[in-house]
This record gives sequence, C-alpha cells and structure tokens, in this order.
Amino acid sequence: MKYFGALIISLTAFISCTQPEKKLPILGNREPVEKTVDGKVVVDTVYQTIPSFNFINQDSVQVSDKNFAGKVYVADFFFTSCTSICPIMHRNMLKVYNQYKSNPEVKLLSHSIDSKYDTPSQLKKYADKLGVKGDMWEFVNGPHDAIYGIAEKSYLVSVAADSKDPANFIHQGWFVLVDKDKRLRGAYDGTDPKQVDQLTSDIQTLLDEYHTR
Repeated sequence: MKYFGALIISLTAFISCTQPEKKLPILGNREPVEKTVDGKVVVDTVYQTIPSFNFINQDSVQVSDKNFAGKVYVADFFFTSCTSICPIMHRNMLKVYNQYKSNPEVKLLSHSIDSKYDTPSQLKKYADKLGVKGDMWEFVNGPHDAIYGIAEKSYLVSVAADSKDPANFIHQGWFVLVDKDKRLRGAYDGTDPKQVDQLTSDIQTLLDEYHTR
C-alpha cells in the first residue's frame, strides 16, 4: 500500500469537496517547468506519464502504447495461477468491461507478473474463462524487468516474487485509471466493489472532461 495509500486519502478529500462538474485529480510525480508565453516567463507543471511499452497479448499479438493512444484505460497487475486476490479483482473488472466494451474510447490492460508460466496461450485460456472477447481488454506479458519496471516506476504499483515461494508472487490489487494524455487519474482497490463502482463512474467523468474541451 506504500505507493497509493496517501494518494487515496487525498483523492477522497478531493472528491468530497468538488463541484458537480468535477475533474479528477492528476496523480503521480510532477515538476514545475518554466516556459515563455507571449514574452512572459510562466511556470507550468509537467506530470508523470506512462512511457512507451511493447508486450504480447493473449492472441500472440504485439500490444504497445500506440494501441492506447487516444484512450482512457485501466491498468492492473496479476498472474493467472493466483488464487487469492486476482479472481476477485477480475470478477470486479468484468463490471467495467461489460459497461464500456462497446465504447471505443475505453480499454483495459492487465499485465501478468509471471513471465515464465503466463504464455499467450495461458492468457487466452484465462480471458476465455472470463468471457472476454475482442481487444477491449488486453492481457499481456513481457520480459520480467519491463513488466516489473513499469509497474513500480510508472503505475506506482508494488510487485515482487515471493522469496519464500518462487512459484508465487506478491502484488497490490490496484486498478489504475489512465487518461488520454497517459497521466494517472485515479487508483482503486480492485477487491472492493464500492471502489470499483467509483472507478466505473470516474471513467465517465474523465470521458466527459475530454468531450467538453
């Protein structure tokens, strides 16, 4: 919980005092940058964004950040042999999938943290068991360093191999909401139905934000 715990508290406070036409906060690291506008030096804020990536999905097709250009998407981390929080997370994620599967502006991205076992064929079996069709919900795998690096450095989700059991893994159950500009806009406990309902609502809030620009 070390990455998003404090952010969730801040997010809750933000939601409680926003107006009806709200905007979601922008999470993650940020830094001030000076730039010149109309001859005047102003300070702008540069926010953390998701970097380029390239993984293989359940259909043995390469999936990159380009597939998510112009999309609002939800990212999470799991492994198919998980018997603890993953089944709960993805039963909850199915609610998001079913609500938005006909909306081309929304995608889901589940990263496997078991690079050895979770081959594309295994990911395909997993997706089929959930009843997932098409490319709205991508289940991907890639090199260990790439998956673990993007989890912790970019999505701010902690993942690790279990030192007591090399066949098991430790990971957080966050669903991370990413906007069309690749910025982090929300984090939700994927095992909590109420937080997943909030995620479903926040996706629409984020879409509305773009539609009114």
